This record gives sequence, C-alpha cells and structure tokens, in this order.
Amino acid sequence: MKTKKLIKRARQVSHPFRITKGKDFRLKDIDPDDTLEFNKDEHKPRAEEALAMGVAALAEFQDKLYAQDKWAVLLIFQAMDAAGKDGAIKHVMSGVNPQGCQVYSFKSPSSEDLDHDFLWRCMKCLPNRGQIGIFNRSYYEEVLVVRVHRAFLEKQKLPPKLMRKNIWKDRFEDIRNFEQYLTRNGVIVRKFFLHVSKKEQKRRFLERIDNPVKNWKFSSNDAAERDYWDDYMKAYEEMIQETATKDSPWYVVPADNKWFTRVVVGAAIIDALAELKLAYPKVDDRKLKELAAARQKLEKK
Repeated sequence: MKTKKLIKRARQVSHPFRITKGKDFRLKDIDPDDTLEFNKDEHKPRAEEALAMGVAALAEFQDKLYAQDKWAVLLIFQAMDAAGKDGAIKHVMSGVNPQGCQVYSFKSPSSEDLDHDFLWRCMKCLPNRGQIGIFNRSYYEEVLVVRVHRAFLEKQKLPPKLMRKNIWKDRFEDIRNFEQYLTRNGVIVRKFFLHVSKKEQKRRFLERIDNPVKNWKFSSNDAAERDYWDDYMKAYEEMIQETATKDSPWYVVPADNKWFTRVVVGAAIIDALAELKLAYPKVDDRKLKELAAARQKLEKK
C-alpha cells in the first residue's frame, strides 16, 4: 500500500475514536466491542495485515523523525487492568528502532516522587528530540487512581489549604497547560484510553487465573479494584472531557478485541507522524564537498 493511501486509511480507522473537544464527550458513546467495518471472523486477518503494513510504515516514519532531530513524540497509554496496554505497545512498536524509542512504566510513586509535584516523575522522562516516548500510565494517574482512592492523595504531603474541593479542576488545568507547553516546544502528544468492558475484563482475569503461564499477571488487587469500576469510569470520562484538545487529543480505543485495538493505535500514531511532514535532512554544499573529498580518499585506498 502506497504511503498516501496508507495515511488516508489510517485516518479513516483512527478518527472515529479521536476526541479533540471533550465538553460533549460521553464514555457510553464508544462501544468497547466496536470493530468498525472489520467483521470479527472474516476481516480479522485483513486487519492484522493492515497492522503489519502500519508497523512497517511506522518504522520508516520513526527513522525520519530520528534523522531530522526536530520533533519529539509522546504517546500516553491509560486503561483499566487487562485492557491490553502492554500488548498494544509491544505489537505496534515492534518495528521501531529501539535507539529511537523510550518506554516508561509508572507504578506506585516512590518516597522521592512524593517529595515533588505530581508532574515531576513524568517530566524527567520526556522524550528527546528525534525520539518517540511511551508512557505506560502517566501523570493522569493523579486524576484517576488518586481520585478514586483519596488515601493516596493524603500521602502527597500537600499543604492543608491546597487540599480543597477544586483540586481535580486545578490538576486538569495544570495538565492542559503542561501539554500546551510541550506542544509549543515541538513535543507531539497523543493519548490513548483503551476502553475495555467490565465483562471482557472479567474474562481476561479468569484466563490469567486458569492458565498457569499467565498466573504471574494476576494480582488479588486487580479483582479488588473492580469494586470501584463505576468510580473509575466517571473519573476517566471527566479526565477526557477536561483534557482532550486539538493539539493533544485522546483516542478512546475499543479494547474488547485486542487485534482491533492494535490497528487503531497504530493508525493514530501513523496519522500523528504524517502530520509532521518528516523528511531526511538535506545537506548543504559544504557537506557535499566533504562527501566528495571523502569518496576520493576512500577510492585511492
């Protein structure tokens, strides 16, 4: 598939799930089981073929991004447990040169993290120019798990007068400003919420329990968090409403079918890189003379 056609197709697949104005967004409007026109049985192989072509195209874009050394790309992945973040990152980025990619997984904050502002530990992991940075969870945990479990907020050592009712609105504003700052400094931000249904999550949890090879993936805390499902859905919905912008959109990706999730994520990344009009750097006359001189020298030996 030619590049222009691939980019057009990538937009057709990813834009139905792209949120740039959060005001009217409702999580119920996105079906976790949606696969667009891809029939699960008949068209799944075609979707996987499209993903393979996307991976190849992504590798080419990333090579130009690295060579040009002007832009950086930050990809943020958020989801409930078992939604498939790790698998999506692994499959979509499988063709990317590791030298041009940085991946960070953010777990529970350390004591050092808690002695800093809530953006600090993510800020120090931002990608260099020419690279793709991936955050597996991110500063958005500060308006998700910290919001659902107030005890985590209590551990952040904030002055009492700042622990006010509007703290979440404040954090949304800080995040919007931070992402605007990144955009103005050449860091392209794309955010993915992998939207899995409660029913499908249960099925995957049971599979992890029943399959000895996957036992290591399951934690009793995973099941306990299901008790807060509605609270999390409300937190995710407001997070997207408050932080989806034209420059740093959210993609609410149906996640009940992993193969389709990966197609949408790959398409969205290709679309983002295509917008940058990437190209290999052109050398000036002085450099061309240096190359010609080097050729002459090499040919003599």
